[in-house]
Amino acid sequence: MENTVRFEKSSFGKRMKSMLKVDFRRMFKSKLFYILIACALVIPILMTVMMTMMDGSVSVDPQTGVETVIHGPENVWQSIGTLPTADGAAMGGMDVMAMCNINMMFMLVAVFICLFISDDFRSGYAKNLFTVRVKKGDYVISKTLAGFACGTFMLIAYFIGAMLGGAISGLSFDLAGLAVGNIVMCMIAKIFLMLVFVAIFVLVSVAAKQKAWLSICGSLGGGMLLFMMVGLITPLGSTMMNVALCFAGGALFAVGLGAIGKVVLKKTSLV
Repeated sequence: MENTVRFEKSSFGKRMKSMLKVDFRRMFKSKLFYILIACALVIPILMTVMMTMMDGSVSVDPQTGVETVIHGPENVWQSIGTLPTADGAAMGGMDVMAMCNINMMFMLVAVFICLFISDDFRSGYAKNLFTVRVKKGDYVISKTLAGFACGTFMLIAYFIGAMLGGAISGLSFDLAGLAVGNIVMCMIAKIFLMLVFVAIFVLVSVAAKQKAWLSICGSLGGGMLLFMMVGLITPLGSTMMNVALCFAGGALFAVGLGAIGKVVLKKTSLV
């Protein structure tokens, strides 16, 4: 009887399970992950407390003599989005909070993804991985899901920090006519929209490979093209329509840019 050696073909499910297990283990053991989560938690607390303390203070331009009155937050939800007033107008004068709110997390997650992926190529881990373990498409999917998980944790941490900061500062929790369901759907929509930014950052990172500085600069540049639309797509008064649009957009970007990322890995050198 002849002894034959059979090589069992690894299925997509087995490869993905193995890849995801490795990536999520690395992520949860990474100091960078916990540093970013801590930043997401602390930033809204510090910003809310500092802006509240500065409320009403006046700054004078020494060249023109023009006085500017600094307005602090009036409502805790301004850390999440623009809360409408009873007449339908935006709650006034909060240029700083309108820009520096939870939407910053869409850009901050780029740091994690870029460093996470560049480390694979810098250490030679990616080249060895593609040789003996997974396909390039599996790699892109796994990194996208890991980045999406990190971004989700960051959004949740920021939300908790915003609530703590508001409580410490004694801000109002009044919803101004909105329902709790609107806030919940706003957060869910932001989580789904995170997948759009993650897909962009993963594509840029696999193109830049070990050049972390290049991937971060490219990711931030690409993310800024969509950043101004985040507040419009995921307002505090979000409904199921906003959630559905963000889910569809996230899925389309993840699939489309993931396919491009796979091609980039196939057509370029891994070193």
